[in-house]
Amino acid sequence: MDDLTQEIDELKRRLKELTAAAANNETIMKRTQERELTLLRADSLAQLLRAMVDGLRESYSLDAVSVVLLDPQHEVRHLLVAGGERPEEFKQIFFVDSLIGLAPQLTVLNKPWLGPFVGADHHLLFPGTPNLKSAALVPLPRKDRATGALCFGSRDQTRFTRHHGTDFLAHLGAVAAVCIENTVNRARLLRAGITDFLTGWHNRRYLQQRLKEELARAQRHAGTIACLMIDIDRFKSINDAYGHLAGDNALKEIAQRVETQIRSMDTAARFGGDEFSIILPDASAAEAANLAERIREVIAAVPFALTEQIERSLTVSIGVASILPGRHETDLKAVAERLLADADAALYRAKALGRNRVQVGTG
Repeated sequence: MDDLTQEIDELKRRLKELTAAAANNETIMKRTQERELTLLRADSLAQLLRAMVDGLRESYSLDAVSVVLLDPQHEVRHLLVAGGERPEEFKQIFFVDSLIGLAPQLTVLNKPWLGPFVGADHHLLFPGTPNLKSAALVPLPRKDRATGALCFGSRDQTRFTRHHGTDFLAHLGAVAAVCIENTVNRARLLRAGITDFLTGWHNRRYLQQRLKEELARAQRHAGTIACLMIDIDRFKSINDAYGHLAGDNALKEIAQRVETQIRSMDTAARFGGDEFSIILPDASAAEAANLAERIREVIAAVPFALTEQIERSLTVSIGVASILPGRHETDLKAVAERLLADADAALYRAKALGRNRVQVGTG
């Protein structure tokens, strides 16, 4: 009888453990489903990335969350910029050309890896978070390869161990990967409506929208914003002499040379025809003029290959203007128009003074 009683007690204990485990798994599953729904509802790439970092950290009570994204062509970063964001502000998102180098496990990550945090191996994934004891690296799989990883860190050494199941994490990684692909595709479609097809730069409509956003930012932080207006000298003569294909080649090459000089936080756009504009946040008139002079020099330094047989030296005239939006300015559209008009007026003074020069506005 005692043996039977002990067996019954053991079965009760085991049933209690299984019930508790089932309840815990149900809680985890509900939490995971809620978090996955949040990721699926993200309207933009920036919103999704914030949900993946801040949302997952809060939802799972983690000490650190970071995301590694393969971005060898810098497309994801460009899409963030096109959406009005600054990639450098996403501190816990690592945009990389290769998964090699950040952590040894990432090079062969085809399923979630859980185990002890090893400083020599994992410190690059969690900068600024000390005393981590365990980690989970979850692949973001698309088309039979990892396109990045979700990285979770905890100060609890028992939080992630090699003995834990990984099904929930693997499913979360797959959902996150699909969400990234969807928001990237959506961002591509949005960019198509605000991008100049020839140069790949933004168009005038985007520039004017972006300028108002940067003016609002400058207003909040009492900062200065500058604008360059760039015009190719005697561009019509290129089209007349060599045809529009030669003119298109000149426009594309000028855009490429200008890109080598500007910062990632700057916004460059084809304003129309042979005129380009650049918005420079947190830049004074003097700093903008220095940049304009570098652009003028890099364009004048080397002849342009207009066709396979024809090379020609080109020059540009550049107008510079800056503005410090007042705290009580309410019509930022009018402020934007004033800044563009000042830069445009400076551009025409540069042309009137002989072209191939930089002129700073007086406004």
